Amino acid sequence: MELSGVGIWSQELRYGDAAEAAEAAAELEELGYSALWVPDVGGPVFDAVGRLLAATRGTVVATGILNLWMHEPADAAASHAALTAEHGARFLMGIGVSHAPLIDHEEPGRYRRPLAAMRGFLDGLDGAAPPVPAAERVLAALGPKMVELAAGRSRGVHPYLVTPDHTRAAREALGAGPLVLPEQTAILSADADEARAIGTGWLKAYLALPNYANNLLRLGFSHEDLDTVSDRVFDALIAWGDEEAIKRRVDEHRAAGADHVCLQVLTAEPSAFPRKEWRRLADALR
Repeated sequence: MELSGVGIWSQELRYGDAAEAAEAAAELEELGYSALWVPDVGGPVFDAVGRLLAATRGTVVATGILNLWMHEPADAAASHAALTAEHGARFLMGIGVSHAPLIDHEEPGRYRRPLAAMRGFLDGLDGAAPPVPAAERVLAALGPKMVELAAGRSRGVHPYLVTPDHTRAAREALGAGPLVLPEQTAILSADADEARAIGTGWLKAYLALPNYANNLLRLGFSHEDLDTVSDRVFDALIAWGDEEAIKRRVDEHRAAGADHVCLQVLTAEPSAFPRKEWRRLADALR
């Protein structure tokens, strides 16, 4: 399974109205987006993947990410096998370890040794009947140890909330061959105040999660950048402006070694499908 071009990362496709999600997926395929990515915080994620696969003909549908604490490997492998049998090899299983505050909220102390947990989950996928092929799974790798694991046990990496500098480091670590599939958040507004109003609260919630915070500190941002959601960190993580500004950021990831970039578009209506913005960006990205 190869990925190129630009995809869409969307919580609306997972949690929004199912009929509109299917309609939007079909349109996104027609617009030329090569993959659709959906998040997972538990629940029937494979049902959502199946609906999007059924609504499209050739587009890859990916989990960004499958939360390994919330699924059993054997069940995930069985769902992968069933979806692949029905729709062909179009389901890319992105797998991640999530964050301690989210996992420990319901069961304190459950989140421990995330690298070992990922190895165990991959062992379970390999041992299932049938297994999930390494070529049809990627890891949400931010730090160097998870990137190294991804190189040996999957098709590549799907890092979320990263910069082109992180993409470059991932490509250098992985070498040629493995896929580098970063998520890039975007706001279609050339007004700085409007972009800030849309994105600051959203970004602040992520910066409070230790895995993202630690990754950004490794990239050279300061604790003050994260605590205040500085202009520096905002502009580095969220591409905002007109279509050309978003395209420039996508091109920066590609120049840094990305095979595919998935865009997450934020608007002033966080629960609405940003279909107008998806159309505008498709025209610019062709």
